[in-house]
Amino acid sequence: MEINVIGSKPVSVSDAVFGKEFRQDLVHQVVVAYRNAGRSGTKAQLTRSEVSGTTKKSKNQKGGGARHGALKAPIFIGGGVTFAAKPRSFAQKVNRKMFRGALVSILSELNRTDRLRLVDGFGIDTPKTQSLVAKLAELGVTGRCVLVAENAPEALFLAARNIPYVHVVDAAAIDPVSLVGADHVVMTVDSIKKIEEWLA
Repeated sequence: MEINVIGSKPVSVSDAVFGKEFRQDLVHQVVVAYRNAGRSGTKAQLTRSEVSGTTKKSKNQKGGGARHGALKAPIFIGGGVTFAAKPRSFAQKVNRKMFRGALVSILSELNRTDRLRLVDGFGIDTPKTQSLVAKLAELGVTGRCVLVAENAPEALFLAARNIPYVHVVDAAAIDPVSLVGADHVVMTVDSIKKIEEWLA
């Protein structure tokens, strides 16, 4: 299949990467796993055995109303937590085939819904935000945007950092969360060839 390149002739791409049907179940599973892998998992609470304080019985067994033992019990302020949270990993196993399949599904859907734009290059040689804003307007790109380039120059990262909802990534670092949440994805021809070589 062919994809139009803005300002140049169309480029031929693989149907196996940009022509697959959308697998919502697979994409959902991979996106959830990717986001969970970024969770710190450092939450920690104290059980009643870990709270500092005495374990001596706080009052007489009889004659004082309710019967209580140590004040470290969960029902008291400052006591331990009944099912205390402990540091843990939220990572979920996603094998390579699933991850690549999800990326192929997302890229195919972006192409099918006309949210994928191809350019020869961004033409940003100096870190000027105004230049990149003008370039995005020329491409007709609005909202949340991901710019993908092969060996993206530092000037492009610097020009984009002051523009809300514009994210620059290298072709080797694309991730499903950024692609799913983007209104438009703009790729260079070099980057799309690199991605196609990787996913085909």
